[in-house]
Amino acid sequence: MFSRILIANRGEIACRIIDTARRLGVETVAIFSDADASARHVAMADHAIRIGPPPALDSYLNSPAILAAARATGSQAIHPGYGFLSENPDFAEAVAQAGLVFIGPGATAIRAMGLKDAAKALMEQAGVPVVPGYHGGDQSPERLAREAGRIGYPVLIKAVAGGGGKGMRRVADPAQFSEALASARREAQNAFGNDAVLVERYVATPRHVEVQIFGDGTRAIHLFERDCSLQRRHQKVIEEAPAPGMTEAMRQAMGQAAVRAAEAIAYVGAGTVEFIVDASDGLHPDRFWFMEMNTRLQVEHPVTEAITGLDLVEWQLRVAAGEPLPLRQEDLSIRGHAVEARLYAENVPAGFLPATGRLTRLMFPQGIRVETGVREGDAISPWYDPLIAKLIAHGPTRQSALERLAAALARTQVVGCETNLAFLSALLRHEAFRAGHPDTGLIERDLSALTLAAPPPPEVAAQAVLVAASPVEGVLAGFHLWSPLAQRIELRWSGNPVSCGLVVDGPDWASIAVDGRAFTATRSAGIWRVDGSPVFDTLAVLGEITVFAGVLGTFTFQIPDPLDRQIPGTGAEVTLSPMPGLVRAVLVAPCQDVTQDAPLIVLEAMKMEHTLTAARNGRVAEVLASEGAQVEAGVPLVRLEPADD
Repeated sequence: MFSRILIANRGEIACRIIDTARRLGVETVAIFSDADASARHVAMADHAIRIGPPPALDSYLNSPAILAAARATGSQAIHPGYGFLSENPDFAEAVAQAGLVFIGPGATAIRAMGLKDAAKALMEQAGVPVVPGYHGGDQSPERLAREAGRIGYPVLIKAVAGGGGKGMRRVADPAQFSEALASARREAQNAFGNDAVLVERYVATPRHVEVQIFGDGTRAIHLFERDCSLQRRHQKVIEEAPAPGMTEAMRQAMGQAAVRAAEAIAYVGAGTVEFIVDASDGLHPDRFWFMEMNTRLQVEHPVTEAITGLDLVEWQLRVAAGEPLPLRQEDLSIRGHAVEARLYAENVPAGFLPATGRLTRLMFPQGIRVETGVREGDAISPWYDPLIAKLIAHGPTRQSALERLAAALARTQVVGCETNLAFLSALLRHEAFRAGHPDTGLIERDLSALTLAAPPPPEVAAQAVLVAASPVEGVLAGFHLWSPLAQRIELRWSGNPVSCGLVVDGPDWASIAVDGRAFTATRSAGIWRVDGSPVFDTLAVLGEITVFAGVLGTFTFQIPDPLDRQIPGTGAEVTLSPMPGLVRAVLVAPCQDVTQDAPLIVLEAMKMEHTLTAARNGRVAEVLASEGAQVEAGVPLVRLEPADD
């Protein structure tokens, strides 16, 4: 076993690896950019070394600097984590040439599976079923468009390199193909340095089922499957193991196909073989196709660990140190069910746009596995992936695991940036998902219902009134004892006013009115109750009051500043940057007429492209941003004026 390893990654990924290394007595070296100087993974590691400025290309993707850090710290091996350089064959090769061990497969295996078109050809030779499509070398737009027509719409354009939904576009209409292709290529080039794509058939009722494999270069085994069908923007949101509705015949067929894929390239370490499944008529052994192989550990590996009782990072370290696989296929079995939810900093109603902010409150419940790279007080920056944490629940049945995860989400407290917490809770309540019928189109089909923000119940607003009455000295402090004083409390929720009133009848007694409903607040032994029920946890910060109302949800109320005024010129005539990001493309020019929903600006943030569109018909009066500019949230980018009649 190694005595010291360097982790070429950050955030919850690095923290997860450090946990296992510490248990095994292996010292860890963390690397960090200037943006991560005080990050959790830096504090957890035994040693830490600066690697460069915030941009990933200058830090976490800077291979020479990482290798120099490994040599300077006396590291014997480098664990790439997942993401960044984990599937970069040149980096794996450079690690080996430096006399270090790359904790993962060799460069040959990564290259074999790193490009989706070549991987599909290799899998066909190994007898693994693949999705019908075009994986050829002719990358001309004309050829790709012809192949899309031959395959039949809808089709999926996919970058041949990388993953995570980047460089991927679903196209339902031939008229949209050219624009979708250009966007996919641009995003792929920015993310992976390779704009080549493939085109394949889009399965109408697809499920995304992947198989965890492990190899030691001589033999490979599988550790069963995971269902990752619940996705937004082609990125996974909720994952579970085993896959609901999986038959033993199909599990055996998929597992054997995954093992064939791994053994075809003499695979070493952890990997995932991803399949697309036609779930239009249940799960059948002849209705799954190879999509790609991820030559690394996956973000969702904890659900596999939960149902097998294994530590996959420990397996990675042991196999990389030259040990054989710890177990045989017949030694493995499934124990119960596990579900993982990814908690992101993002604006769900705005199309899952990444969000930033400082976490003024971050609390997770006990009794559930939580993997996170941030702490209360940390900032979610625009430089990296906006994942806050992964919450993993395990139970004897799928139903029990879902209930445990739902309860954990209800008790999770996050304040400081917008998150998808309410969205995750809505997903867990979704009828089709709870019935075990997920598919990759579920979120898109039911997006309106899943993102519908229910207004706060009056009893929740009543508790916000208690806090708003005196946020500094304590509830009702500052009132004259025994004076029947009354005041109007101004609150807003989601931009809407909440009509509230408060009448103080004594230091431990008050009457509250919310939108015409009356409540009685009493205090006994220092504990406030509203209509006899104990109040929920609350947090008051910078003119906002957040009420953590458990299964009812989390609600943030604003206390309006009477000096605030509406800024003119920020309506439909001005397009604002919804988040910090890089202006990747300006698609319009001054004096150009545009129609509603016409693309104006392509903004890149947290490794994804976001196209900003016109809110109405009009003429471009000013373009206020240039390509390559780094902009903050709320900055005006394009101003429209009415078009001439």
